[in-house]
Amino acid sequence: MNIYVGNLSFRSSEDDLRDVFSEFGEVESVKIITDRETGRSRGFAFVEMTNDDGGANAIASLNGRDHLGRDLTVNEARPRPNRY
Repeated sequence: MNIYVGNLSFRSSEDDLRDVFSEFGEVESVKIITDRETGRSRGFAFVEMTNDDGGANAIASLNGRDHLGRDLTVNEARPRPNRY
C-alpha cells in the first residue's frame, strides 16, 4: 500500500518516518519529496508498506497525529496523473 504523508516538519527524516510507520507493519520504502533546486523537503512524503491491513491501520492511527510539532495528514496515495 502506498501512503501519502503531508504537513511534514522540515526536520523530519526518512528514518523518522520509517520508525513511526513500522509500529503498524513492515515498511518497504520511505521517500521524502525534495525541491529540485534547493534539495530541501517540500513537506510531504510517500511511505510504501508491504501489508494493506498495516497500511490502513497506520492511516487511521496517524492521520492528525502530532509529529515534530506538526499534525500529519495521512491517506492512501492516489495514482499520479499522466503528464504529456
